[in-house]
Amino acid sequence: MDSRDRSKQLGEETISKLIIKFSIPAIIGMLVNAIYNIVDRIYVGHGVGFLGIGAITVSFPIMLILMAFSMLIGVGANSLVAIRLGQNRKEEAEGIFNNAFILLVVSSLALTVIGLIFMEPFLELMGTSEDILPYAKDYLSIVLLGAVFQSVGMGMNNFIRSEGNPRIAMNSMLVGAVANIILDPIFIFVFHWGMKGAALATIISQAVSAAWVLAYFMNGKSFLKLKPAHMKLKPKYISKILALGTAPFTMQIAASVLNFIMNKGLNTHGGDVAVSGMGIVNSVVTLLIMPIFGINQGMQPIIGYNYGARKLDRVKQTYRLGVLFATVIVVIGWIVTRLFPQQLVYLFNKDDAELISFGIRAIRMNLVFLPVIGFQIVSSNYFQAVGKPKHSALLGLSRQVLLLIPALIILPRFFGLDGLIVAGPLADIISSVITGIFIINEMRKLNDSTTQSSI
Repeated sequence: MDSRDRSKQLGEETISKLIIKFSIPAIIGMLVNAIYNIVDRIYVGHGVGFLGIGAITVSFPIMLILMAFSMLIGVGANSLVAIRLGQNRKEEAEGIFNNAFILLVVSSLALTVIGLIFMEPFLELMGTSEDILPYAKDYLSIVLLGAVFQSVGMGMNNFIRSEGNPRIAMNSMLVGAVANIILDPIFIFVFHWGMKGAALATIISQAVSAAWVLAYFMNGKSFLKLKPAHMKLKPKYISKILALGTAPFTMQIAASVLNFIMNKGLNTHGGDVAVSGMGIVNSVVTLLIMPIFGINQGMQPIIGYNYGARKLDRVKQTYRLGVLFATVIVVIGWIVTRLFPQQLVYLFNKDDAELISFGIRAIRMNLVFLPVIGFQIVSSNYFQAVGKPKHSALLGLSRQVLLLIPALIILPRFFGLDGLIVAGPLADIISSVITGIFIINEMRKLNDSTTQSSI
């Protein structure tokens, strides 16, 4: 099957088969992507100690900002490319693709410079303790140097799925994760490089993934091509890319702000143990919800293509199956957190009794409403896939900005450390109700459009 046929299958093949075909590789890919941070925390927790876990935790808001710009460009351009391919406008799709590549490189290099300049003031502003600060500086000073690899690898990988090659997209992330798993213990336990070793393993692994992705687009087999003639930046492409990428970008920036507020509150109310413990909880959460983002990535080209082709019944069916699959996954994850919280904490540290006790309690409290998260995430992504970024951004931000940030500020004043832990599940349940209202209205509009087109 050539690249054009792979793209057309999005509008013709059975939806359930398409979702499985596209989402399973994407789920594996997202889990692999999560391994970059989780593996670092696991090895650092055992090789450096809980202060090392705390260092990665306080560094995470900066890393989220790097990811935000990759998603602004990569996800925004990918949504637009999927729609253009559905409209059979291949030339324009390729122009958007090439502009996205240049934007990813330029933005990541700029962020590296800015990040290195303001790294220490940012860490101090967040209230990073004197014990954690040197570990965080060692880690971030190297991770920031690899921003371009992360940006190109993550951003360009989206386009491989858009042209119907989810397995290759998965492999590009898999090779990097395997490299990270191999290099981390060598650099930390054999060479005794500590935090710097963990960071160096991460950027080398990201470079491997980026090289794999670029090789795919340069070997002549891809449908979309990297062409110097199309790399000249065009304002009409840039504006549309940024508009469609606004939703995931703002959600990532909001996530960075959330992590900043959370870490500062944890340091105030619980000290280094609380910061490190919530770092473990965040790793568990990441591991459990990454499959949902994999489903989103698998659904996005299917929904985008069929929406562009006005095959609205296929759009609705894709969304409904996506919600079903996502809910099954998070319910299974919720059961695991109820039954095995101690074993989950042991993955990161078995020696610090205070850390283990806090981690178990935080997992049980923070993930109490995990089953509703699948619906909320998939529904928000639906609006992104059909080219309605304002709806997607509003739903994402309703949880993070309108609900969670105020909760993180207000609840600790009355409930201390527990207020920080329960702020997340409270925001989850309220934002899911808001999302339900939006999606019911959207499905009614699709039903009306389908009825009118059939008359």
